[in-house]
Amino acid sequence: MGSHPNIQSIDPQAGIAGGELVISCAGFDTSEPSLCTVWFNNAQSRVVALGPKRLIALVPDARQSGVVEVTLRSGHNKSEPAKFTQGKRLVEDLHPVANPAFDPDDGSLFVTRSGPRGEHLPVTLFRLDVNGEVSEFSGDIPNPTGIAFDGSGQMFVTSRLDGTVYRVTPFKEAVPFARNLGVATGMAFDRAGTMYVGDRSGPIYKVNGIGEEKVWVQLEPSVSAYHLAWGPDDALYVTGPTVTSFDVIYRISSEGEVGVFYKGLGRPQGLAFDQQGNLYVAASLKGRRGIVRISPDGQKAEIVVAGMNLVGLAFSATGEMAIASIDSVHSLQLGIKGILVKG
Repeated sequence: MGSHPNIQSIDPQAGIAGGELVISCAGFDTSEPSLCTVWFNNAQSRVVALGPKRLIALVPDARQSGVVEVTLRSGHNKSEPAKFTQGKRLVEDLHPVANPAFDPDDGSLFVTRSGPRGEHLPVTLFRLDVNGEVSEFSGDIPNPTGIAFDGSGQMFVTSRLDGTVYRVTPFKEAVPFARNLGVATGMAFDRAGTMYVGDRSGPIYKVNGIGEEKVWVQLEPSVSAYHLAWGPDDALYVTGPTVTSFDVIYRISSEGEVGVFYKGLGRPQGLAFDQQGNLYVAASLKGRRGIVRISPDGQKAEIVVAGMNLVGLAFSATGEMAIASIDSVHSLQLGIKGILVKG
């Protein structure tokens, strides 16, 4: 008959389709590997590594979300279920390259279809309302990259094609606000309402209220994009993937002093803070991919959401985490609230 397997832990405890999970277990009879399966509710997972005490499985691409029950099966033996939070796919067939952004006024989510550099698409900016309905919002911005709202709720979008930051009006008009910003990618606002824009060739620009720019600091060039977030300690945090697999997160003080907040991530991209000061970043950590949470002191890092090909994330006012991959946007209800920088 054999013993019933027992799930001891699932790491991490949340993820989206395709994410890689490490399941620690006991009493799992793996003598007949073909009989060993992992189930998320009624959806079977793909097992990529199998052992009696530890296995690696992928979150299934099933039309289910929220808290699901994970079970191990070996022949007729079945474990007691363990809880896991699975993300919901909101929209696909997009091409985000950075964080999505929640509108602070109505809670809607904005995401880009950026496309290959130089390619002009008819619609490049989409809006998802609080009910999940997707609508075409604008096609006026070529290769849109970073999206950010200032303290008054005004939306700005960078274009990595023409080095321009656009101000998007309530009438869906994209009005050039700041120009000559190189390969403009990430963007953030400080508490005083000052805009910061990352040019992936190295400069971080400081842009005043009338769109005048000046180089603030110079960093190592990125092979893809800079991603920016203003922290609760009044410092700018920046990621920019390079050719190394041991990249850093920069911390730039309000006086422009550049330091390293954390080192040891693979291809770190979009980032956001929660209200406790933890920093979340789409990256790889020790060969595992997903959303990494880093403690406020930069001493502890762990994968908290499993996912592949992630480029960014954002927190809503209600505790929703929106996660962007290279072609889709997912939602996870984790009860984590982000900080709101008021200009």
